[in-house]
Amino acid sequence: MRTVRVLLADDHPLYRAGLRLMLEGAPDLEVVGEAASVPELLTEIGATDADVVVLDVAMPGGDGIDAIRALHERRPGVAVLILTMFDDAGSARRAMRAGASGYLVKGASGDDVLAAVRAVGAGQVVIDGQVRDALEHEPAGLLTVRERDVLRLMASGLTNTAIAERLFLSEKTVRNHVSAVFRKLGAGNRVDAVRLARDAGLG
Repeated sequence: MRTVRVLLADDHPLYRAGLRLMLEGAPDLEVVGEAASVPELLTEIGATDADVVVLDVAMPGGDGIDAIRALHERRPGVAVLILTMFDDAGSARRAMRAGASGYLVKGASGDDVLAAVRAVGAGQVVIDGQVRDALEHEPAGLLTVRERDVLRLMASGLTNTAIAERLFLSEKTVRNHVSAVFRKLGAGNRVDAVRLARDAGLG
């Protein structure tokens, strides 16, 4: 059984302690660090081997959304699960565009949190149901700037090789972006993704 290593970032000690207790009660999850501010988080990510960061949007010492970008700069492979009180579509859209893999609203059940940590740790995308409902009319709004670039070129009929050449990226990086586009849009294949792109006015 693969163990998912988790770093908790929340400025409320009791809430953080409750999360740690819940996560460590699962045999496949391990809490490897904690942070109460953005500076602490950015220090901890360099000192741990976390697979998943559970992050609140509202954090002392910096903006939680900006912290997502900084985390990916320091640890490109880390998955970020936002766990926050903000249940508006705008906050979720900003987080997903910044590179978050999941967005849950505090108040989610313990089972939902555990499932979300496992899912983002496995490379999946998770969005709280009520927030997803608000985002349904513009799924492309969840994509990062680079993912939107890749999607536009896909909609123009370019292959991964051609996209890589156009954007000065490796083919592997383009494949990763294409996979992220599929996950975020809920597209089963390239045709579905292109259709969604055109519906959103990107193609």
